Amino acid sequence: MRHSRLISTILTLAILVGAGFCLRLRGQGEPAVTHLEPEPEPVIPVDWVEDLNEAITNDLSHLPAMDQVVDSFMNFWSLKGVSLAIVRNDSLLYARGYGRADAVLPMTPGTTLRLASVSKLLTAIGIMRLQEEGKVFLETPVFGPFGVLNEYDRYIKDDNYYLMTVQHLLRHQGGFTSRGGDVMFSTQKFMQRHGLKEPPSSDYLVKKEVAKPLYFEPGTSQEYSNFGYLLLSLIIEKVSGMPYEEFMQKEVFEPAGCHGFRLGGDYLADRLPGETRYFVPSDDKPVVSFDGKYASVQRCYGGNYISGLYGAGGWIGSTVELARLVCAIDGTGPVPDLLDPFSIRQMTVWMDDETYGLGWLDCRPEGEWTRTGSFAGTSALIKKYADGEIWVIVTNTSTWRGSRFSRNTGALCQNLRSRFDTQLPVRDLFREN
Repeated sequence: MRHSRLISTILTLAILVGAGFCLRLRGQGEPAVTHLEPEPEPVIPVDWVEDLNEAITNDLSHLPAMDQVVDSFMNFWSLKGVSLAIVRNDSLLYARGYGRADAVLPMTPGTTLRLASVSKLLTAIGIMRLQEEGKVFLETPVFGPFGVLNEYDRYIKDDNYYLMTVQHLLRHQGGFTSRGGDVMFSTQKFMQRHGLKEPPSSDYLVKKEVAKPLYFEPGTSQEYSNFGYLLLSLIIEKVSGMPYEEFMQKEVFEPAGCHGFRLGGDYLADRLPGETRYFVPSDDKPVVSFDGKYASVQRCYGGNYISGLYGAGGWIGSTVELARLVCAIDGTGPVPDLLDPFSIRQMTVWMDDETYGLGWLDCRPEGEWTRTGSFAGTSALIKKYADGEIWVIVTNTSTWRGSRFSRNTGALCQNLRSRFDTQLPVRDLFREN
C-alpha cells in the first residue's frame, strides 16, 4: 500500500507538470486552483451507426460452432439469456444475444441489462471528465473546509474523514467497511434503525453514515465500498451542477455515441423499454422487499434498492454500447477517446496486485483490464485484453456462485478466444455498411 501511495503521488504531480498548468489564487484563505487546458470534444465519425441498440441485430453475427459453445454454457448454468459483444482494434466484430429476454422477446445485442458494479467504471469516467475540465481532481478533499461535500462536515465526528480524497473513494481506500452489513444493500435494516417508513434519500443516508467512525485512515488500506461510489455520484452532481444521470448522459454517454444507458429500477413494474427481464435460480428463496412493503418477493425484483445505488451499481445498458464506451477510454483509435492519454493511464496504471484501478476492478502490468458486476438476476463482465481485444458479456440470470460467477464467464471468454478468434469476421459493425 505504501508503494501504491507513492505511485499515486507521482502520478498526481505528473499531471500538473505534464498538462501545463497555472495557479490562480481565489482569495485569502482559499486554496490555489489548478486550471488545465480543456481537451477538444471527441468528434463522432459521420459513418458511425447512430442507434446501436436498434441497428445491431442477431442476424448480423453467426458463428455456429462458437454459438453452440455459448448455448452449452447457458444450459449448464441454467441461464435464460446472455448478450455478448467482441471488439478488436476498436472495431465491433461480433455481437449476439443468446436465449430469451423474456417469455416473448429474444435476447439481442441491443437488449439493455443491469450492469451492477460495472456502473463504478462509468462513474469513474465521469470523475475523470470533470478532472479534465478542472472542476475536481483526484487529490481534492471530499470533506473539510475545501472539500467538495463539506455540507456534511457538521455530522462528522471522526477527523479522519478530512483526510479522504476523491482518489481514495475511486480506489476503495476511503476507510469505509461493510463489516456488519453493506449499508447500500441493507436498506430495510437502515429504515428500522432510523424509524423510516420509506427508503432513505442519498442525502439522509450520507448524514447518518458519516457520523460513524471510519474503519481505517483513508489511504492506508482498502476495502470495497459501494457507499464510496455513492459519494462519488454526489460529487459529480455538486461540481457539475447537474443531476448525476443527466451529467453522465450529456458528458459521457452521448459524446461516445451511446444513447441507451439509464438508471434502472427496483421492481418488475419499473422495467424500462428495451430492458430484459431478470431471473434467479429455481431454488432461490423469496425475501422480504428492501423497503418492507412486501413480505415475499423474488430477490431480483425488490430484494435490493437498486434505484438508490446511483453510480455504485444502478446503470442498465447493452453490451454493444458498453463495448463502444470502453473503446472510448482505451487510448487507441479509431473510436475517438473521451479522455486524454494521461487520464486513461491514471485509471489503469498497475500499482501492485492488491490495489484497485480507478473504476476498474483489476489492471495488470501487461495491459489487461477487468471490470465485473453482479447481483440477483445479473452478472456482467468487461475484459480488455493485453492485445487490445475487448469482450463484454452480461447475463439476465444469476447463479448459486453469486459474484464469483464472473470467473466462469471470464473462462468462457478465454475459451472462445482461444478456439474461435481467427474465425471472427473482419469488419466494423460500429460503422454503417
